[in-house]
Amino acid sequence: MSESKAKALQKELSFEYPHIAKASPEQISKAQEFANGYKKFLDKSKTEREVVKEVTGLLEANGYTVFDPKKSYKAGDKIYKINRKKAILASTIGSEPITEGIRINGAHIDSPRLDLRPNPLYEKSEISYFKTHYYGGIRKYQWATIPLSMHGVIFKKDGSYVEINLGENEDDPVFYISDLLPHLSSKQDQRKLSEGIKGEELNIFLGTLPFDDSDDVKESVKLKTLEILNNMYGVTERDFARAEIEFVPATKARDIGLDRSLVGGYGHDDRVCAYPAIVAEVETKNPKYTTLTILADKEEIGSTGNTGLHSHFVYDFIEYLSESFGADVKEVCEKSSCLSSDVNAAFDPTFPDVFEPKNSSYLNKGCVLTKYTGSRGKYSSSDASAEFMNKVISIMEANNVHWQIGELGALDVGGGGTIAQYVAMMNIDVVDLGVPVISMHSPYEVISKLDLYNTYLAFKAFYM
Repeated sequence: MSESKAKALQKELSFEYPHIAKASPEQISKAQEFANGYKKFLDKSKTEREVVKEVTGLLEANGYTVFDPKKSYKAGDKIYKINRKKAILASTIGSEPITEGIRINGAHIDSPRLDLRPNPLYEKSEISYFKTHYYGGIRKYQWATIPLSMHGVIFKKDGSYVEINLGENEDDPVFYISDLLPHLSSKQDQRKLSEGIKGEELNIFLGTLPFDDSDDVKESVKLKTLEILNNMYGVTERDFARAEIEFVPATKARDIGLDRSLVGGYGHDDRVCAYPAIVAEVETKNPKYTTLTILADKEEIGSTGNTGLHSHFVYDFIEYLSESFGADVKEVCEKSSCLSSDVNAAFDPTFPDVFEPKNSSYLNKGCVLTKYTGSRGKYSSSDASAEFMNKVISIMEANNVHWQIGELGALDVGGGGTIAQYVAMMNIDVVDLGVPVISMHSPYEVISKLDLYNTYLAFKAFYM
């Protein structure tokens, strides 16, 4: 029987984003391979400092040199600049004059976590603890009764410092936050879910053994903990005021599901965009337009501080680069384009009520373009123009990239923001493009390998 006119017209006029494995089955093995490298990166890079260290090694191994604003550069040159060991910029000089604009890809490398407070160490009931202050949007109850690792840096009085990474190796101790047993939690069970564990209850177990020969010493368990820390790192209690210590899940990135189609791990938001961004940057050899890959800090708390995008460090770099070519930074920015590479919430069939199904992103349907973020009337968002949406979509379709459109949940349910609004403040066209995530901001998030791979393909195409 021949196809009806209505059916033919429906095919011509309607559209649904396909499952990548059905539309492009050849991508399955490629996505698996790409995800293997990503999992290794995720395990090595659990803090912004560790990301910068890992990325610096990758850049230098691929011929990047430290940017010198007094030096002249030519097409094909690769340069980078580190901002305070917590953010990094990488660029490949294009063949077109810089006055034609640059192609920018900006991701963030901080993730929700627990930071130590300035005076963190105390003893109670012969147990020593660290007090924490949560960083970014977390659901506090998710951080109890899971293994945690300690990462960071401590400066000492003499100006030297030690780097800490404890809890990641199999023979390392891990750390722990307690919760009540169900037999005794009837009062706690009456709390709202958001207060199931309160901020002041996010206290980390350190030790239970007293210092030897301590009959005349108060808080002997705390003293024993200090002795261990001093023996390991040469620090004293006073040195915590000169420290940045972060506690993160002591888990490894793993394949999820019998078909191994998903990756579970800590820090997908936003290292799942940072990794394909920096790989695409490194693999870009002779671009038409100068590239700029931004891996920024502090997005999870509003991009504040001098390592976040609300500061001038990116604009200053663009200005220095423009001046090295005798160009006006304002002209360069006006003609530039940016992908604000950040994640979106993937539709979760277990919790459908918080999503609007037709305007949500889905696992295995490609990288997600988020035209605007914000909340309740697009407040605090950067709303990409139709012209720029057309430009980005045309690039992806010309390069066979699977993409989809998505919003962050149903209207009036919640919302969120990215670095896009701060890029837009520089008079640069920008739109969010990233990977859909299940259980975003939890200690163990989940993404699709096919979505990750197509995000990489999108970044490569954008830089071509």
